[in-house]
Amino acid sequence: MFIKRIGIDLGTTYTLVHLPKRGIVINEPSVVAISLTDHKILAVGNEAKEMVGRTPETIVAIKPLKDGVIADYRTTEAMLRYFVNKALGGVRLFRPEVMIAVPAGITSTERRAVTDATIAAGARAAYIIKEPVAAAIGADIPIGSASGHMIIDIGGGTAEMAVISLGGIVAINSVRVGGVKFDAAIANYIRKKYNLAIGERTSEEVKINIGSALYLEDKLTMEVKGRDIVSGLPRIVTVTSDDVTDAIQNELEEIVAAAKHVLQATPPELAADIMDKGMVLAGGSSLLRNIDQLMSRTTGVPAYVADEALFCVAKGTGIALDNLSSYKRSILATN
Repeated sequence: MFIKRIGIDLGTTYTLVHLPKRGIVINEPSVVAISLTDHKILAVGNEAKEMVGRTPETIVAIKPLKDGVIADYRTTEAMLRYFVNKALGGVRLFRPEVMIAVPAGITSTERRAVTDATIAAGARAAYIIKEPVAAAIGADIPIGSASGHMIIDIGGGTAEMAVISLGGIVAINSVRVGGVKFDAAIANYIRKKYNLAIGERTSEEVKINIGSALYLEDKLTMEVKGRDIVSGLPRIVTVTSDDVTDAIQNELEEIVAAAKHVLQATPPELAADIMDKGMVLAGGSSLLRNIDQLMSRTTGVPAYVADEALFCVAKGTGIALDNLSSYKRSILATN
């Protein structure tokens, strides 16, 4: 079997690559550093992320995906080529088959752009799978059974929730809210409350270190460095977990409302299954403290964070690609 197969979770903030029998081989930021003078790509992934907010005027570090879809085609193609080459090594006799997970809510034009970019990046064939389905497969949910399963995939750019039964999607909703919007909300909140300007890397660190979807009894605190808006000089303030919870309330409400919408659209028999089994949360942003408790309290349905929630979509693409014939009919999104 000479044909290589690669599963890719093409995320707004991180791209993960899954190889059969090897698992996740790449987990790097979806960032590309470009020289503005000659339009050359200088760095991709971890190396490029180190440059975010620190580049001179001649270099720009950009995220080619926005809200889970391609915002910059050429840069996305270059990024995909880099990840494919890194995963498989330099010299190859055969071009790989690649499966890419995309948000379920994207348009056919956006989906076509992903397929074209993947082929241009060196793939022999490109398959598209909807992220909630990939997440469910990666979370070991038996999606082929005649029973209702609800998956909530909260990534960097989108939050998607779907009820799956007999290998197909019964009810689905997607909102363009995720980790990126959380980070922006935290930065805005700190700017207004403390008159401190911070960068996106700092706001992401605040979210990871002390962020919580619910107010904590024992507050967490963190020293945050930034630029004073009034004096323009560097300053340090102490931010609490309550600040983060306040900051991201609107974004959390959008995710909860979308989940309720899916539950309301679910047939009664499947709704009963979901009450029994609970909702499964996957995606990097599902690792926010207490987000499962928030979902349980607001919907009345038990919620659990999947094992290795960050890797569910990438694992799901790998498993689906390995079992292409059995998943082809019900799962692969049509172009």
